[in-house]
This record gives sequence, structure tokens and C-alpha cells, in this order.
Amino acid sequence: MKNIRFSVLLLTIMTLMLSGCAGFQTSNNEEANVNDEGKTVVDFWSFWGSELRRPIIDKIVADFNESQDEIEVRHTYSPWGDIWTKELAAIAAGNPPDVVINDINATAIRGKENQAMNLSEFTDGDFSEKFYPELWEATLYEGDSYGIPFNTDTRVLFYNKDAFEEVGLDPEDPPETWAELEEYATKLDVKENGEYDRLGFYPLWGVGYDVWLLNANGQNYFGEDNNTDTVNINTERNVEVLNWLKSWRDRIGENTVNSFQAQIDSQQGNPFFSGDLAMIVQQPTFYQQISEYAEDLNFGAVQLPEYEPGSGHTSWGGGFVAEIPEGSSDPEAAWEFIEYLTDKEAQTYWAVENFDNVANIEAAEAATESDELTEEGQMVYQIAVESMEDTLFTPAPVEAPGFYNYINPQVDEFFLGQKTAEEALAQAEEDVKNLIEENQ
Repeated sequence: MKNIRFSVLLLTIMTLMLSGCAGFQTSNNEEANVNDEGKTVVDFWSFWGSELRRPIIDKIVADFNESQDEIEVRHTYSPWGDIWTKELAAIAAGNPPDVVINDINATAIRGKENQAMNLSEFTDGDFSEKFYPELWEATLYEGDSYGIPFNTDTRVLFYNKDAFEEVGLDPEDPPETWAELEEYATKLDVKENGEYDRLGFYPLWGVGYDVWLLNANGQNYFGEDNNTDTVNINTERNVEVLNWLKSWRDRIGENTVNSFQAQIDSQQGNPFFSGDLAMIVQQPTFYQQISEYAEDLNFGAVQLPEYEPGSGHTSWGGGFVAEIPEGSSDPEAAWEFIEYLTDKEAQTYWAVENFDNVANIEAAEAATESDELTEEGQMVYQIAVESMEDTLFTPAPVEAPGFYNYINPQVDEFFLGQKTAEEALAQAEEDVKNLIEENQ
């Protein structure tokens, strides 16, 4: 009995100690948003941990911290993919970061799910006019923004000027339409003994089929304002585009496509750098690889060719936003940092140091004239800025989260020869419509 009483007493003491410790830790957590100097601490999460990007974002954070004396931003790096799993877990636990960098295409969904904070109280007036309209629209749910655009991208056509001259093409007159693209590509092909020494072009290197569908249509898959009452997947033009894409593989041959793809995947051995590929569609940031692996390459860059004359140089883009997760300890301080992060000065610094497309229009235009870029760099960045005017985004409607997961498998079956383009797109549209119905 004595031992039992002692055990109960010991257990009681331990419970009280643990309770005290737990209470002490909770108290510390509640005050964790204030540092020793009395400054509000903003916990900022990003996935920028590379040798190039980590110093740049850390410099922006340091500059913000030095620009005022009330807030200290602390940057936490988390690997791509892991960051958003951890963020959702932190929101569920009631201890989220104050600012997080997130994918722009699901911003509206996170707003609907109460994972991101409604920023309308901070974005009155002409604040939205700082950013490319397509980007801003992608952040809206029921008319309110749930994330502020930070960086973005587009797709442009890079081409080898020396190869153009070699076959009698004007290096200052790149292809303007799909018909010219095919014509130029055929002229640029060099084939000996059944093997390609140089390939003019292949449309599915650097971009996917979806970019060409958008380019041909000049519109997104859904209706105006991403309205899911309209679904533009199974259309005559889309069938035509898929068959056009497949015709390139049929002409060139699967072995050639796979061989060149393996070289492209190696980055340093990209056949565009060696002159074995005359044209390729890529993000403007591809210029960084050219500078590193083929600094003497004589190249040009231009907006994507039009489907037909006058149809538009439509491109596709994505990007990232700065969000305040629901449950942030100090939304006002978090917002002050987001304002700094997305304003002209920080955005210009990011654009030039990373050679990355930014969401702030003034900053993007300033980057085209930066003395820190070479003439070639300025040229490519200028083309990127021009392309942004014709760039579409494909944010997932709240009724169709992950809609691409219903289209891609069907298109894959088409390219594998298991379905016709009509069959693939018909099934894809049916699957997406069923998804919409389930979420309405």
C-alpha cells in the first residue's frame, strides 16, 4: 500500500510538472511573435533554397528588416512540395507561418477552403494595378484576392541565327505563324544516312500540348472569369491541334524524338546549345542556361508564332503568390512585408538577380533596361515582358480542383496511339464535367 501511495504521489507530481511545462511552452508560443527587442516577428516560408535564389530572397528579407524598426521577418526554407504539406498541417494545428509562397493556380481554392486569408481589407484602391491583370485575376475568389502575385513566367521561341543564315532564312525574320514554323523547321533539318544531324524544331520540347491548345484558341478551357458553365476541351480545333502535334512525331520518328529528349534532359548537353536543334520553345529563364553552357551562341528570341495570321501570339504562364495563411499571428505585420516583397524595388532586384519574370509591371519594365543585364539579357527580358501581354493562366476553378489530372491521362493515351484525338478529348471533357458536378 505504501508503494502504491508513493507511486500515486510521484505520478501526481510528474503530472503537475508536465502541466506546468506545457503551460509555460504555450505561453512562450503565444509570445513567440515578439522578439527580444520587442519587434513583431513575421514567420516567412518559401521553397527558395538553391545557391542562386536563397541569397537573393535573404537579401530582400534583410533589406526589409533594416527598412523599419517594428517588424523582424524570419525566413524559413522548406523543400518544394514539402512546404505546402507542412503549411496545411500548421494551419490545422493553429500555428501557421505568417507569410508563405504558394502556387498561383490554386489560390482561389485555398480561399474557398479557408486556408488563405482574404486580403481585401489591404488591397483597396488601385493596388491591383501594379500587377499583370491575368495574374491578379488568378488570385481572386468571389471577387477578393487571397494572394499577391510575386513571380511568373511565359513561353517564347528561341532560335539559332547562324542556322537560319546557313539555309537562306533571314535571322531577323523568325516564323510568325504555325505554317511558317513548319516551313522553317523543314528547311533547317539536316539529315544524312537516315539520321538527323540537325533538327529544325519539335513542338513538345520545352512545353506541353496544353500550350499549343491555348495558343490556337486564345482562351482558357473554361468560360469568362473561369466560369465552369462552359467547358472548352472537346472542340474541333483542339482535335486539330493534337493531330498536328502528333504529325511532328510521325514525321521525325520516335527514336529521334527520344534521342534528342535525352540530350535536352541533361541540360548541359541540350542540342540547342550545340546547334543540333535550331529552334525551341522555353521559358525566358532559359537564357541563363545559354549564358552558362553556350555563351557564344548567336541566337534570337521571339513571341510564340500565331496559329494563323491575326489569331494572337498567345502563350501560357504560371507563377507564385505571397499569402497570409488563415490563423497568422499578426496579419497586419505580414501584410506590411508582402507589400514590400511585391513592390517595385524588391521585385526589380529579384528580376535582375534571378533573371526571373516578376508580377509587378513597373519592376518588369525596369529590368529590361537594367545595366546589370547584357544586351542579350535585355533583349530576352524585353520579349518576356511583351509576351506577358499575351499570356494566359489556367487557374483551377473552385468547382474543378486538379482538372488537369482528368485531361492529361486521356491525351497521353492519344499520343500512345490508344485513342483518337476525338475519343481522348471527349472522355476528358466528360470527366471534367463530372468533376464540376461533384463539386457544385
